[in-house]
Amino acid sequence: MEFHHVSVMPEEVLEALHIDSDGVYVDCTLGGAGHSRRIAERLSPKGRLIGLDQDAEAIAVAKERLATFPCRIDIVHSNFRYLGKVLSALGDPPLSGVLFDLGVSSHQIDTAERGFSYMQDAPLDMRMNPEGGKTAADVANTYSEEDLARIFHDYGEERWGKRIAEFIVKARAEKPIERTGELVDIVSRAVPKAVRRAQNGHPAKRIFQAIRIEVNDELAILEQTFQVAVQHLAPGGRIAILTFHSLEDRIAKRTLQEMTRGCICPPELPVCMCHHQKEIRLLGKARTATKEELSENPRAKSAKLRVAEKLAAKQEEVEVHAGT
Repeated sequence: MEFHHVSVMPEEVLEALHIDSDGVYVDCTLGGAGHSRRIAERLSPKGRLIGLDQDAEAIAVAKERLATFPCRIDIVHSNFRYLGKVLSALGDPPLSGVLFDLGVSSHQIDTAERGFSYMQDAPLDMRMNPEGGKTAADVANTYSEEDLARIFHDYGEERWGKRIAEFIVKARAEKPIERTGELVDIVSRAVPKAVRRAQNGHPAKRIFQAIRIEVNDELAILEQTFQVAVQHLAPGGRIAILTFHSLEDRIAKRTLQEMTRGCICPPELPVCMCHHQKEIRLLGKARTATKEELSENPRAKSAKLRVAEKLAAKQEEVEVHAGT
């Protein structure tokens, strides 16, 4: 089965996960198994790899590509929002590492009929799980003008979102918007010509991003899922998160930072009453792709890799606030 996808920052991801040959690793976004194959290559027969993906085609390809490795491999057709349930069904193994690669796969973008790309005319779909749920056409044709403007602002950070939403509503009143090419044409007409010339990139890029995020509910599940992943890490286990736009990265950064906090009592209390403990420590700042990788894979340009390590649980102790 042909399934082309170039994994982003592969060596950095392996370094971040610090592979233990007998460890248990979860790839929450299996895709074409690019990262998973590199992990599996380093696992012994005692090691274990768990892979999740909501795309049935990706699952089929991953099973084929991982079939020859000696470690135990569990491949699950599921969205990573159900990570806790998946792990429970698999016996709740203490995890050595968890990887989230939040980018849309090259295969999904390059497969025109999936409707992810503004550069190819195709049915307006954008579902990462093509077997169910609302499509991009549903969003474009049924959302109110106010809701369209909101998602273009919140998920696309598009300054012309309100005007684009207005143009979409006018266009669909005459004929339903069913193809990516139709949506691209509407967006291009909505954005003033002078702005299009000055913009860095195609005017439809942020609109397609916003609709894709809405269709797949991509941001709502991130904070909770990152927390679930950390809860299942063994002490010393690592979480690695690859993000591809600022919205994802802000959530990843904020969530990891919150889990590095110790006492969260109000500062006026003389002693700690919450007994809240730090869960993780951050391993450096966010990393980006090298110039060499960017020359071969321009899609890695916006990628950021954040890594943290699970701390061992400490004995309960009273923390005295500074200055008391």
